[in-house]
Amino acid sequence: MKKSLQKIEDYYIRKGLSGDKLRKVLEKDREYQKILIERKRKLTKKFKITPREKQKYVLSTNKDYQILGKIHQLEKQKISSEDKKLVNFIKSQLQLDWRTPVIKLLERLLRKYKK
Repeated sequence: MKKSLQKIEDYYIRKGLSGDKLRKVLEKDREYQKILIERKRKLTKKFKITPREKQKYVLSTNKDYQILGKIHQLEKQKISSEDKKLVNFIKSQLQLDWRTPVIKLLERLLRKYKK
C-alpha cells in the first residue's frame, strides 16, 4: 500500500512531534519528500503553473493550486475592472508577503473615503 503525505505526517505526530520539529523531520524524510515533489509536479501540470508563479506564490496546498487555476480561467475572460481588482487581490493572497497588498488596498480605501 502506497503511503500518503498525511499518513507519514500522522506517524510523526503520534511519536509526539509537532511544529518546527515535525517540519524538520518531514524535510529529512525521503519518502515524504518524494511524494511531495510528485504531488507538486502533477498539480503544476494540471493547473499550468509557470515557473515564475511557482517562485512568486506559496502553493502549499491543493487548494492554492485550485485558486491559481481558477484565476487563470478568469484572466482569460473579459471581466469588469472591479472584478480584475478583486482577482488581483485574491492572487496577492497566495504570496508569502500577503499583508503588504492588504495594507496598500486598505490605504487606498481610506484615502477614497477620507474626503
